[in-house]
Amino acid sequence: MKLQFLGTGGGRFTTISQKRMTGGFRIDGLGSKNMHVDPGPGALVRSHQYGVNPRKINMILVSHSHTDHYTDAEVLIEAMTQGMTKRRGHVIGSESVINGYEDLGPCISKYHQSKPTSSVMYPGDIITDDEVTIKATKTLHGDPTCIGFNIKYKDMTIGYTADTEYFPELSQEHEGTDILIANVIKEGERKIKGHLRTLDFKQLIEEVQPKIAIMTHLGVNLIMNNPFQNTRAITEETGVRTIAATDGLSLSLDPYV
Repeated sequence: MKLQFLGTGGGRFTTISQKRMTGGFRIDGLGSKNMHVDPGPGALVRSHQYGVNPRKINMILVSHSHTDHYTDAEVLIEAMTQGMTKRRGHVIGSESVINGYEDLGPCISKYHQSKPTSSVMYPGDIITDDEVTIKATKTLHGDPTCIGFNIKYKDMTIGYTADTEYFPELSQEHEGTDILIANVIKEGERKIKGHLRTLDFKQLIEEVQPKIAIMTHLGVNLIMNNPFQNTRAITEETGVRTIAATDGLSLSLDPYV
């Protein structure tokens, strides 16, 4: 079982500049399931670059309809369905991604939804697909339909906040998480609407107490100001091993099952 980051940048300016890649992340080996989460710009190219076969995925999870999260979803669906020749795989997304919401989306065409199973999730919804159970979690973000995911396999739960600002119930949404992956756009005290700061991430870690915490989806200023010094401080202050993910980072999930 493996977690691999195919992009650790986030936000429009990191995406435009490609200061960090923006391909989302892969989770492979959850029983029969291999999934790609939030396949933003470059997800297909980075898959090949880092040696993960896009034809081997059978689940695609898309949290919301902002470009740094969905733009390569359709080409990955084509890979997953063997060029749209086979009914195969499962696409899970927010309402805006699958159906469209007001002026957002839909991000995946009806044609590309025609071969895989397609599911819309709302906060609190639960889907079980073979050995994997996925629960949608609440967020506060510019796309009001945005969802995070808790991905459970055997005794391991991977929590992914997606894009959200901190709110008091956020830790409850990810209660019991072993591996906490959070999208953290900036450092410092200035609040940024719809996104986590490093100090919010620290507070969330203290409340959730995961076995390991991983910061990804970094904004330009955080990238330039050395995210590793932030995660070192968070580790020291919380006692929870905290990592600033880098492009291509691969972690074994076996110790957490």
